[in-house]
Amino acid sequence: MNAIITDRLTKSYDHTTNALDSLTITVPEGKACALLGPDGAGKTTVVKLLGGLITPSSGRCMVMEIDPEKNPARLHSVCGVVTPSAHLYGCMTGRENLAFFGETAGMTASDAQVRAAELMKDLGIWQARETLVRDFPSGVMQRLSLARALMIHPKVLLLDEPFQGLDPESTQAVLGLLTGLKQQEGLTILLCTHHPAYAQLLCTQFGILREGVILAAGGTKELCRKAECSIRAGVCLPEQDSLTGFIKGTDGFWQKQIEKESDMPDLLREIVAAGHDVYEAHLYRPTLADAYTALLEKEESR
Repeated sequence: MNAIITDRLTKSYDHTTNALDSLTITVPEGKACALLGPDGAGKTTVVKLLGGLITPSSGRCMVMEIDPEKNPARLHSVCGVVTPSAHLYGCMTGRENLAFFGETAGMTASDAQVRAAELMKDLGIWQARETLVRDFPSGVMQRLSLARALMIHPKVLLLDEPFQGLDPESTQAVLGLLTGLKQQEGLTILLCTHHPAYAQLLCTQFGILREGVILAAGGTKELCRKAECSIRAGVCLPEQDSLTGFIKGTDGFWQKQIEKESDMPDLLREIVAAGHDVYEAHLYRPTLADAYTALLEKEESR
């Protein structure tokens, strides 16, 4: 079953320019997928449409077979949404906020308190449980927004830039929690972000979004192939040495594009046969970040 479906989903805010243009994607239940794109790509619009926060101009979308436009109340019983502008009450403490939203969703007071404590501890914000939300720094606020979305044990989680304002330790806590929920509870995740390195730690399928349009979609290897990102061989030589046909990288390694990994041994033998001492060798495999950058640059150059 596909937990998320969009079919030619389109949104225009001014009736002239489409913030989202005929988006068609599917996310299987229990999987984590990411939409990657720069600011203005349409990521927030996708989350708001799927979360029932705005209505489409045309096309349709479904979340767990629920139409967000027609049945938002039912949607919010199975779907958690995290956006940078998620509403929290500044005059209440962090724990009070979570308990309030849990009870509003139908949880008992005791269950809401237990769930709130569990999530705040998992996300490293338990120490702020009695602090008024209006006094929260941005990173703690972001994690509290995620905790709020997870209070109801959602089947689907929609994330819009969830790592914004987080330090590396907090980012790892968020990634660890989400990975655990995906594996243990079958949580379906749609992550919208401009951080491919973080997306790659959580997701297996990706779409590159620019100006409301999907440029390419697939796994890391498929996107690297579409972006024509190549494998590079790198060697570290004595400081005075140089190699014709190679480019010296910022890491000090002389690098050259190769067609496949199995070409590396022959290349090293050629370098040694030419009289060079090889101190170290390294294969540079293209990453999701490489494909993301290359695909955006290719589109911008058109």
